[in-house]
Amino acid sequence: MNFSNTYCREPFSSFVEMLNSDSYLNHIFLLSVDFLLLFILLVVLVCKISLKKLLSYGIPKLSISSTIFNGCLSIGYIAFGVWKLKEQHQEYEFVVLLVHGITWLFVSSFISLCNQQTFLIVKIYSIIAFLLVVFLCITSMWKFDNVIDSTKVILNALSFVGAILLLYIGFIKESEYDETFYKPLQEFEDGIITPFANAGFLGKLSFRWLNPLMKKGKSKILEDEDVPHLRSADGAGTCFDLFNEKMDMLKRKDPLGKPSILMSILLCHKKSILISGVFALIKILTLTTGPLFLHTFIEVAQGRESFKYEGYTLTAGFFLAKCLESLAERQWHFRTRLIGLQVRSSLTAAIFHKQLHVLNAAKKTHSPGQIMNYVTVDAHKIGEFPFWFHQIWTTILQLVLVLCVMYYSIGVAASAALVIVILTVLANSPLSKLQLKYQTNLMIAQDKRLKAITEALAHMKVLKLYSWEKHFMDAINKLRSEETKWLSSVQKLKGYYLLLFWSSPILVSSATFVACYLFGVPLHVRNVFTFLASINLVQQPIRNLPDVVGAFIEAKVSLSRIVKFLEEPGMHTRDMKKQRQDDVNICINCTDVSWEMNSLKPTLKDITLDIKHGEKVAVCGEVGSGKSTLLSLILGEVPYINGTVDVYGKIAYVSQTAWIQTGTIQENILFGSNMEPQRYRQAIERSSLEKDLEILPFGDLTEIGERGNNLSGGQKQRVQLARALYQDADIYLLDDPFSAVDAHTSTSLFNDYVLGALSGKTVLLVTHQVEFLPAFDSILLTSSGKIMESGTFDELLTKSEEFQDLVNAQKTTSDPKCQEVYATKRPKEAEIEFDNNVSSEERDDVVSLKGDQLIKAEEREVGDAGLKPYIQYLKHNKGFLYFSLAVIVHSMFVVGQYIQSYKLAIGLQDSSVSRLKLIRVYTVTGFSLILFLILRSILAVKLGLGASKSVYSTLSGSLFSAPMSFFDSTPFGRMLSRVSSDLSIVDIELPFLLNYTVGSIIISYSTYVILCFFAPEVLLVIMLMIYVTILVQRYYNSSAKELMRLNGTTKSLVANHLAESISGIMTIRAFAQEGRFFLKNLEFIDKNARPIFHTFSATEWLILRLEIICTIIMSSWMLGMTSLHSGSSGLTGMAFSYGLSLNAILVWCVQCQCTIANSIISIERLEQYMRIPSEESELVQTNHPLPGWPTCGKVEIRDLKVRYRPNAPLVLQGISCTFEGGQKIGVVGRTGSGKTTLISALFRLVEPTDGKIIIDECDISTIRLHDLRLHIGIIPQDPTLFTGSVRYNLDPLSKYSDDQIWEVSFIYIYTSCLISNDSKLLTEFFCLKVLDKCQLREAVQEKEGGLDSSVLQDGSNWSMGQRQLFCLGRALLKRSRILVLDEATASIDNATDAILQKTIRLEFADCTVITVAHRIPTVMDYTKVLAISDGKLVEFDEPKKLINKEGSLFGMLVKEYWARTES
Repeated sequence: MNFSNTYCREPFSSFVEMLNSDSYLNHIFLLSVDFLLLFILLVVLVCKISLKKLLSYGIPKLSISSTIFNGCLSIGYIAFGVWKLKEQHQEYEFVVLLVHGITWLFVSSFISLCNQQTFLIVKIYSIIAFLLVVFLCITSMWKFDNVIDSTKVILNALSFVGAILLLYIGFIKESEYDETFYKPLQEFEDGIITPFANAGFLGKLSFRWLNPLMKKGKSKILEDEDVPHLRSADGAGTCFDLFNEKMDMLKRKDPLGKPSILMSILLCHKKSILISGVFALIKILTLTTGPLFLHTFIEVAQGRESFKYEGYTLTAGFFLAKCLESLAERQWHFRTRLIGLQVRSSLTAAIFHKQLHVLNAAKKTHSPGQIMNYVTVDAHKIGEFPFWFHQIWTTILQLVLVLCVMYYSIGVAASAALVIVILTVLANSPLSKLQLKYQTNLMIAQDKRLKAITEALAHMKVLKLYSWEKHFMDAINKLRSEETKWLSSVQKLKGYYLLLFWSSPILVSSATFVACYLFGVPLHVRNVFTFLASINLVQQPIRNLPDVVGAFIEAKVSLSRIVKFLEEPGMHTRDMKKQRQDDVNICINCTDVSWEMNSLKPTLKDITLDIKHGEKVAVCGEVGSGKSTLLSLILGEVPYINGTVDVYGKIAYVSQTAWIQTGTIQENILFGSNMEPQRYRQAIERSSLEKDLEILPFGDLTEIGERGNNLSGGQKQRVQLARALYQDADIYLLDDPFSAVDAHTSTSLFNDYVLGALSGKTVLLVTHQVEFLPAFDSILLTSSGKIMESGTFDELLTKSEEFQDLVNAQKTTSDPKCQEVYATKRPKEAEIEFDNNVSSEERDDVVSLKGDQLIKAEEREVGDAGLKPYIQYLKHNKGFLYFSLAVIVHSMFVVGQYIQSYKLAIGLQDSSVSRLKLIRVYTVTGFSLILFLILRSILAVKLGLGASKSVYSTLSGSLFSAPMSFFDSTPFGRMLSRVSSDLSIVDIELPFLLNYTVGSIIISYSTYVILCFFAPEVLLVIMLMIYVTILVQRYYNSSAKELMRLNGTTKSLVANHLAESISGIMTIRAFAQEGRFFLKNLEFIDKNARPIFHTFSATEWLILRLEIICTIIMSSWMLGMTSLHSGSSGLTGMAFSYGLSLNAILVWCVQCQCTIANSIISIERLEQYMRIPSEESELVQTNHPLPGWPTCGKVEIRDLKVRYRPNAPLVLQGISCTFEGGQKIGVVGRTGSGKTTLISALFRLVEPTDGKIIIDECDISTIRLHDLRLHIGIIPQDPTLFTGSVRYNLDPLSKYSDDQIWEVSFIYIYTSCLISNDSKLLTEFFCLKVLDKCQLREAVQEKEGGLDSSVLQDGSNWSMGQRQLFCLGRALLKRSRILVLDEATASIDNATDAILQKTIRLEFADCTVITVAHRIPTVMDYTKVLAISDGKLVEFDEPKKLINKEGSLFGMLVKEYWARTES
């Protein structure tokens, strides 16, 4: 039909006439442009540019392909012109075709084959050629009546592809040719780079380069080493460097402003975005030709062929157009996915790099859990956005083109469609703002929940010891409820989007048909199904709009969060300064030093200090006096200082809380340095690690669990000391490293390590062990943040009363009578011999066996899991019910659509049917279908929210009830990746993905049924192609599933390394190891990116092949319909309109399947942690002890044997003893003798292999763990504080009120509570007394908020000693009949320790107290002492008797202690 004659009543203007491909004006214009192009070429040749210079040496395959393609196209134009001359169509048109064909042949050959020396000419030529082709495409679509026009359309459409190739060649750089086509295959140490790096143009276009990996995946289970490495251009290091380069460029342009991170990302990838955009444009243009093919095909089906073989010509043109569409779309999607991967890698690297250098003050606003969220969730969301970026403008362009086709088909009635589209966009605008608000709040809530669960999982041992798991889980569940509220809002909005955009095509078609009736536009098969085919083609982009909007909003929110973190101020790089002439290593001159900005009370004040090279300086003082802060000041960790700190020389640092990396002992000692055997052996010997390594199953190659959880506290400190010594630094900062070891080991370390190995080094040692102080050149006595005194030991002993009190406190901590006993029996100093053969291994904590390392490779499913993970997901909270109903509703929706189209097709052929009635039936049916969409949206939201709640509840319950052995052997990052990224996928993506996938499968297979129904003759071809499709998908799945699972496991490596680096950031900075850790992070990012890259490449590989199969099916169907029989044109139009969208439906279907196959891996991973065996059997969970238990506190240990894992050696070997109620029991032994295991068995952190522990006639293995742990008090070895307030850390269960606790005087509270009998005031009085007794009252009162003053994560704003005092405060509040002290005062000075010991004796006078101690005086006045050696009970008696006993282990420990003290 000629639109210009039918619907346009006004005469043509000259411009419109030029658009008519049959007009003389059009012919003259084309001839002019062709002659211009030939003239330019002639000028180039006349200027005597030799052909050798013009032509490229080593012509790339892309240029060859372009030359062949455009050459064939030129021949096509010439042949068409000859045919026109022969048939005598339009007198002069054949001239235009012949000239254009010849011109195109010369122009395309010149652009394709010329050298880079003519680069400007090539650019100009390619631009003119492209503009000419665009003009030809527009004019050919303007008039489209017969086969002649259709042939011209096909030639012009193909010339558009040729012009795109020429434009690409014209603007590509020479270096890119070299890299793309001639770069040799790069080899890595452990693998080969991806074949993509060396693939040619056709190989990249067809994804043939992926065939070797797919073949390998079919023959075996893919492992990490089977996945090729990325190209260097795609590596995290390259991406990060490019990102920094663009950031620096923006900074140079605007030195005063902050460079835009978004602009930097765009600048990094602008060329890739442009190229992918060109492919997107080709896809949209070729896709839009479909309705035009349909228009002509219906005419052929109606028997109105223009020439004999028109059906075959249409089929061939359709096949070529669809192949071109498929190739373009695959490159579009592949390249945008690659951009997303590069963006994700660069942002992940930037976040890690920032956290290595960010100020400590930033931790208040960016907790470790939040930083983890930035990497695992936010960077992922931003990386997903480039895939959707081009959808924004291509959807608009496709709508415009479709509206043009509609206008071509039905004229002014298309305005109704335009109105509906505009209304849909307007309805979406407020929803987008709401989604932005909901998404922002969801991420904030997610951060809070992740922060809390991170803290809980990191300190699970403490939670179990205090029986706080349920309380913390409830607190996290409250945060989860807040998160679920916003998740519900986000999901409901997505459901609304689902309804709005799925119903809009129905509304568009209904409104348009009504407009046709109102405007009097005739409805017949050709224009109706051309219109409906256009609607079908645009349905998918419209349905994708919710995902596009959602991806945009999620990326916007995530980017703002990451930008906020990346813009935090960083630390100044500490350069190692050269030695000063006066030999000073450390020079400090500061008036105020504070961890907080504008703090009213600085942590340190008036610090003036000069330490010369080789000096040994000790720092001692009361708890919280600023000793550790002084070391942090030297390290440059304290953010706010008023003054100068100069450090000259390389620093080695040993932290008070040992930080150990996951890995071998050797890796921890070397810490990135090269192995030098002699220096390494000396570091081990001087750190007293030889005996430990002898007993460890793999020696120094034994893997240490995360945070060193399979080493004792003393072993961890000694590994730290060995690490520091191996670095051969100039300055050694040692923060109380000897508090975790026994007297013998600490003496050995001090003599061999500090005085021996570090004899020529500058040493600054923080210590509470005053017996070492005489050996130091200088001693700094700190108090209240000031250096009160400094001098030698003798000088301070003479002039400082505070120092005298500190020294004398050690003598008063023990019973004087015991000292007398020892004094009468002690040998001469020369006669004291230390038994160097006694093991220093804490065998109770070594849980690895020979041949079996503690940390296993992460568990992952292998092979085809089938429907198992989907069933696991749907079994949660009525999931099967909601899903089944959703499938039924969607099936009814699809069937309803076919019925609607069928009735329309039949009605259009029946002239007796009223058009009004036909439109009414169509519209009513359409509105009925919207009801099914409403139901489907509701069911999808219900399914998602219900499953999210159930999955989280099961996961958290499983984690919090897991045994300690699980946490010991599971890296922290593995748990975090599941509770962050995996859970986020289940929350947000999975429910709608499941619905989309099932819906797409139903639609695609129902389309096959429609095609078979109307052309049964090609049923065999269709069935064969479907069979091939299934085979190809199975071939793909064997590799793709393993790649997706590898993505999950390698993702955990990134998370684990990040978590580990955050916790040890001070040590990393102190040793200037930021660079090495960053490179390791880049390695892990690339390791994770490899399976991601090959996963989405494999998806495009699959879709391309399936699309070709679909094109074959559709082409076969067209041949069948035209060649074998002539059927109803209405039904043919209906079938063709659905068949045209078959490729789009299939792409959508496969993409949904691949995406959900990737996402469902999260359910597999979560399921692994949802079925962790509980540490308590169901039978015991119902057994409660008698009320008031324990009443006496009697503890009986009967033949107790403990091993940590089956077939592991026994750690405790048949210990039997009885602690009577009210007795004070000291547990002593060498480091690693089994003391901590005995305490663990008492709290059932590890279950006995044999024997039992009975408390007050009750076997503890038969009662609930919660009851057992709740009724036993403990002050653990590792003092732990949680984020919150002082009040919360003393009493997390909120049993005591603290309103206005500091506003009322001590006596007033006590008097008031007696007079009024007010329990609230009484508890306030009790809390205040507790703070006073545990020596924290003054420290808390100095804080601005008092009891409400903040405690940062891990208690980082409180000293180690203060943290131990908090733990004592908890015990005083709990007041249990049995109290366990596990090295409870190791980090406290002797004076404070003496006071606390008296407090414990007074407050727990009637209680059973079990104390594990290295400070021997602590247990000298105890009722009995239990001595353990190598897991065996050596002796159990009163201290005085054991001292007098020959060969007594306890007597030997006492001798060692006093020998050290008096030396």
